[in-house]
Amino acid sequence: MSTTPGSRPSSLAIVGRVIAAVIAIALLLLVVLNASSIWNSFFPPEAKSVEGQEIRNLYDIVFGIAVVIFVVVEGLIIWSVVRYRRRPGDDELPPQTHGNNLAEILWTVIPTAIVIFLFIISWQTLNNVEATSATPDLKVRAVAGQFQWSFDYLPADAAFDTKPLFSVTSPEGPDGGLTLPAGQTTHLFLKSPDVIHAFYVPQFLFKRDVVPGITNQFDLQIPASDAGQTYRGQCAELCGIGHRIMIFEVHALAPADFQAWMQKQQAAANATPPPAPSGQAAGPALPLIAKGVKFDQGALTAPATGFTIQFDNQDAGTPHDVDILDGSGAKVFDGKAITGPAKENLAVPPLAAGTYKFECSIHPTLMSGTLTVQ
Repeated sequence: MSTTPGSRPSSLAIVGRVIAAVIAIALLLLVVLNASSIWNSFFPPEAKSVEGQEIRNLYDIVFGIAVVIFVVVEGLIIWSVVRYRRRPGDDELPPQTHGNNLAEILWTVIPTAIVIFLFIISWQTLNNVEATSATPDLKVRAVAGQFQWSFDYLPADAAFDTKPLFSVTSPEGPDGGLTLPAGQTTHLFLKSPDVIHAFYVPQFLFKRDVVPGITNQFDLQIPASDAGQTYRGQCAELCGIGHRIMIFEVHALAPADFQAWMQKQQAAANATPPPAPSGQAAGPALPLIAKGVKFDQGALTAPATGFTIQFDNQDAGTPHDVDILDGSGAKVFDGKAITGPAKENLAVPPLAAGTYKFECSIHPTLMSGTLTVQ
């Protein structure tokens, strides 16, 4: 809205200016108060591995170069717009310049030098990240199957297909997931029995595909200062209907604590298991099939005198178990996890009459049902 020279602005114009000023002040306050979070949003998470720090350093250099180029280019654009704007009386075209040897040399040489520099430092970073130790402190085979992670801990001199000292089949929890010694080098082998998956821990700034028939491997070292930390990992390759549940935890322990944890796991793996129950050792048999990360039945009925669950895990490469919980959520039967395809007879002792929940403790949100004991 315009006003004539010497006249006072209208009320509408004043209100518009006040509103514009309030919006400008609010935007300025928003930027100032959130400056730190806004700035951090331009960067990946803080690296929690030695290899990830190499990647973060490369990112910082590339980002710095990009910022300089952005500021220079935008600055020249603004300067040109202001410097060569049309003024009153400019009715003719200004003198035209056709070609400038110095400018053409600069805009050819400078980008070429930047590309060569980025190639060199990227190559160095790639070599550092891909480097593997001949004598790592630990070897682990990470197995990604639909839709479950498991981790095989191998002898120090083991090859990819060596029998493990013990395996961790639960992807989460204090004794689940991937437990590693902080400050030491771990060599990881990746294995998939079915489709393509991906090993990805965001705070490691690293992703590696898990391809059937191909042994991808790499070294990983968590800084000693991060002992006691837990990180979240996931499959970063769409692998089927259960892709969203393919998550796992990474626990970083001090070397002494890790050795104690290793000894505990090996002792449990070497312990003499109890005799396997016969098919009818605990009364009637109840067949239960796990397939596609689902139970084939959502309701079971059993006698209070005891029964046997004939458990058939048909999910290749994926561990499942059958646990029974009472109304308070307390576990009254803890079935052994088996990796499919496999079968196991689970002898359930006598239970008080009532309603219980049965579930796979590894995939409780997808695999559960109701058990009625009479």
